[in-house]
Amino acid sequence: MALKVELKPGEKLLVGNCIITNSDQRTRLFIDGRAPILREKDILTAETAKTPARRIYLAVQLMYIEDDIATTRDAYFSLVNEFIAAVPSSAEIVNQINNEILTGQLYKALKASQRLIEYEQDLISNASAGRPRLPADR
Repeated sequence: MALKVELKPGEKLLVGNCIITNSDQRTRLFIDGRAPILREKDILTAETAKTPARRIYLAVQLMYIEDDIATTRDAYFSLVNEFIAAVPSSAEIVNQINNEILTGQLYKALKASQRLIEYEQDLISNASAGRPRLPADR
């Protein structure tokens, strides 16, 4: 089954190692095959990966785009170990990322990494607001 992607005017899409830029009209694409696909909003660069969780996401993103875990594995585990040491409560999310990587589900690992970024942001927001921990529903 083909993946359906709708692009807004001017929106960019990474397919494999190519960047596709939409024209000035909304476009619908049907993509069939096995290639890494990311929307512009989901792509991080070294310059935009300014927090520890974002750097973890970037490492997973590189694994996904290159379809190669080995080249980024050492950097990834170094980042993850530092993150868990600083935020032990993140272990469940990190374990999910690790499991997805180990089973070769790199897109799912990327999505789990997004949840880690959200978790990190919640922690920062709570610390900034003077609350000692996350709300009970987290």
